[in-house]
Amino acid sequence: MTERKEGPPPAGRRSIIGQDEGPPPAGRRSRHFRRIIPGFRLTLGLTVLYLTLIVLIPILALVLKAASLTPEQYWAIVSSARAVATYKVTVGSALLAAIMNAVIGLLLAWVLVRYDFAGRRLLDALVDLPFALPTAVAGIALTALLAPNGWIGQLFTPLGIQIAYAQPGIVIAMAFTSLPFVVRTVQPVLEDLGPDPEEAGIMLGADEWQVFRRIVFPSIFPAFLAGCTLAFARSLGEYGAVIFIAGNLPLQTEITALLTVIRLEEFSYPAAAALASVILAASFVMLLVINAIQLWHLRYVRLS
Repeated sequence: MTERKEGPPPAGRRSIIGQDEGPPPAGRRSRHFRRIIPGFRLTLGLTVLYLTLIVLIPILALVLKAASLTPEQYWAIVSSARAVATYKVTVGSALLAAIMNAVIGLLLAWVLVRYDFAGRRLLDALVDLPFALPTAVAGIALTALLAPNGWIGQLFTPLGIQIAYAQPGIVIAMAFTSLPFVVRTVQPVLEDLGPDPEEAGIMLGADEWQVFRRIVFPSIFPAFLAGCTLAFARSLGEYGAVIFIAGNLPLQTEITALLTVIRLEEFSYPAAAALASVILAASFVMLLVINAIQLWHLRYVRLS
């Protein structure tokens, strides 16, 4: 009588002892991972409802209020000399603040990830201070420090350099409130990257600058770009930290957010909505451009 030999069980079938003897069929996903948070329809419905109430409805209200103006009225409001001056101050200051945070935020994330030193945890916690601190408090504190009679401002007064009540103060206030965006987006990517790719590059003969330029920076570039974009968008809409230090002089140091609030106080709601729509459109265009750059970068990395 011949002995019957049994072949291996089909893929995805469990043996008697409960061990998985093969991968599940292609295209099938485990129910366990789908049901960690039960109810796809419920979770999706709550998510869409929340986004609708918090994001879509306010934006729709803004667009509808601005649409109540005729094209001639809308253009007259958004292209007035005072409005154009606020665009220049706001966008220029936000761009400078984003550039500052791009350099300082990257260095700070690198130090927090790659070095271990006394006070590292305290410095890591201080990065989130602009998120926890009310922006008005930050503006008052920065004004007290950078005013002509402040601790730091009095050092620049003899040199003829004015920080508070001028554009440099606006840039510093915007940079203060938006710095965590760069650090917190780059930091986890650096932690996941680890030192192995750098060590491999050094073993192949690359110097430290080549390792950073060809290995490290391409790996963190999408997160770095996203952090800089968020910092720029955050600076565009900053209000509380800026109005105390800007001086708020029309055609000189007035930001768009302040002019929008002034129109609201004048009960000119369509004009306020028109001004806000310009900043909203600029933020959307910036996000679209950055997403396009990120997609191009991912395709370039895959092809290379």
